[in-house]
Amino acid sequence: AFDTTLRDGMQVEGVYATVEDKLRIAEQLDYLGVQFIEGGWPGANPRDIEFFARAATELKLKHSTLVAFGSTRRPKGKVDDDATLRNVLDANTSAVCIVAKSWDYHVTEALRTDLAEGVAMVADSIGFLKRNGLRVFFDAEHFFDGFKANREYALAAVAAALAAKADRIILCDTNGGGLPDEIKAAVSALRSEFPEAQLGIHVHNDGGLAVANTLAAVEAGCIQVQGTVNG
Repeated sequence: AFDTTLRDGMQVEGVYATVEDKLRIAEQLDYLGVQFIEGGWPGANPRDIEFFARAATELKLKHSTLVAFGSTRRPKGKVDDDATLRNVLDANTSAVCIVAKSWDYHVTEALRTDLAEGVAMVADSIGFLKRNGLRVFFDAEHFFDGFKANREYALAAVAAALAAKADRIILCDTNGGGLPDEIKAAVSALRSEFPEAQLGIHVHNDGGLAVANTLAAVEAGCIQVQGTVNG
């Protein structure tokens, strides 16, 4: 189990947690035996910077591993002077989760770069973090939309992550618009393409199908479930 209450769970209207709240929630998640706790995005806001700084000395986790979240390097940038990747390293966690675009539309329209650069951003960033001794989870953002729109690019992004030695590939239904049959078919296709990959699932509940989609993904071969205790 991988709990992202302290990051994704905070991105809900009317939900807010202080640093003290986040530390206490992490303690309770550890008590429950959650394997991984995603603590937030260091560098994204002062609260998360303080959380990771205090967690290093104040959290005494018995069962859980704390995970820092971040994104790949910027387009045309270099990993060794990228502020986002530096902040992830400075969080001093043994595991990190890096998000990247796996939908070609977002590479060309949001990042304003070409697909080859989108793949390079994945490979460079994961390789950099692995060279720094970290366990790396790759969040393939909008994977299911991307798989339907441009299967070749979605698979290329995953292949780049695996070549860079990502420990797990997390498939994200970021818009929450997937249906169980679609989720199962895409995961099965990925299992066939990359049988050695350890896959995870991260779905949103916009369509009211988060639990159904998660179960479909697990049935198709995902071994890690990302979720939040607050829905």
